[in-house]
Amino acid sequence: MGYDIDSPREAGTTRRDVLSVAAVLLAGGAFTVAGPAPHAAAESEDDGGDGGCGAGYDEEFEEALAEADEAIPEDRALAPQGPPGKFALPLRRRFRVTARYGVRGNWLAGHHTGIDLAVPSGTPVHAVGAGTVVLAAWSGAYGKAVTVRLKDGHYAVYAHLSRLSVRPGARIGTGDRLGSSGATGRATGPHLHLEIRARRGYGSDVNPVSYLARRGARLL
Repeated sequence: MGYDIDSPREAGTTRRDVLSVAAVLLAGGAFTVAGPAPHAAAESEDDGGDGGCGAGYDEEFEEALAEADEAIPEDRALAPQGPPGKFALPLRRRFRVTARYGVRGNWLAGHHTGIDLAVPSGTPVHAVGAGTVVLAAWSGAYGKAVTVRLKDGHYAVYAHLSRLSVRPGARIGTGDRLGSSGATGRATGPHLHLEIRARRGYGSDVNPVSYLARRGARLL
């Protein structure tokens, strides 16, 4: 059973809307975050290969995500873990960045919508923040993926996993294990594709590095 991707911003939008979002993103350009990477491994470290992905707009996944998200009500009773406003890193071992956020490419958005962190297959993947799992299933180009609705209304997509450890509807806290890294879906090697969306739909992505840094978690 495979999933693809649908609405770029909200449920009920059309493919024309998706193309419009892509045009705006292309016109506005993209950017990357540079700087030291305390958690990044040296190029020579065995990280499981040149983990990269071609994950992008996938209609069936977006439709499945919209349907699942609407079926799970917002939960305002989630108990945050750790200091207020503090988030965590998705990986607890060294990694190598194989594709930064905003890199130009043939994605519908015109740029890479997440960040790729190469690690060996089977590496534990943890929640960057507390929220509710809205989808945990095969997700088309994203492979096995977990999508979490965070407490601040953003959505975190953890893609190309080899194993899922949570189910839809589960309440999770910062640092909870979501699954294991892998190379499922459109991937050239084992890695974690972490994508943060301001809204549910494709095209609302934000820079994961900046997003996490503002919440106390320095990825790079």
